[in-house]
Amino acid sequence: MIRVMLVDDQRPARMGFALMVAKDRGLQVIGQAENGKEALDFLESAERQQQLLPDVILMDVRMPVMDGLDATSAIKERYPFISIVILTTYDQDDYAFGGLSAGASGFLLKDVKTADLCKAIRSVYAGDAILTPRITGEVIKRGVDKAISSNEELELQKRFAKLGRREFEVASLVSEGLTNAEIAHRLGIQGDSVKKTVSRILNKLGVGERINIAVLWYKAALNTKQ
Repeated sequence: MIRVMLVDDQRPARMGFALMVAKDRGLQVIGQAENGKEALDFLESAERQQQLLPDVILMDVRMPVMDGLDATSAIKERYPFISIVILTTYDQDDYAFGGLSAGASGFLLKDVKTADLCKAIRSVYAGDAILTPRITGEVIKRGVDKAISSNEELELQKRFAKLGRREFEVASLVSEGLTNAEIAHRLGIQGDSVKKTVSRILNKLGVGERINIAVLWYKAALNTKQ
């Protein structure tokens, strides 16, 4: 059973997502919060009482008291094993990019369909990032355009150049939004091999979340060099 927490200041939104999650018998909502601070309080209370913590948190971005970006950063620092999915809308691209930078495993549009939501929760629980190539790529590129200098771009290109041939190939496919299973099929190798390769890439790039491979890939402008 995958444990899910919902964090959104809109009660109807939380109710809607709870109903969607309940459609999947392998998922269970174990907590809800109206803002980031309330979410942190919930986790700290559960930890003190030695209760099970959520595996995945669905996190809104715009909330009072503590927004989703600050909450994501704080939660990932204290509970790095919890995967966080940012909930956003088309007009919140900057927030979405900030969520990725804060340690989220990806983001979903709030009008996501039930099947896609449940699939996304299972994906991040399994260690994959939520990377819809068209949408996520655009969000990352918009954020990168505002946040990167030519010197930083060159430095990142040097970091990727230190990857082995297979590692570079896998990093490229991760940036396209492919899961481990899809990468294994594309390259004709075992899924465990892909998983180990992704772990080596994370270590060499100095990042902790799979989606940051894609973020750094775009920052290095490698997407324009293929």
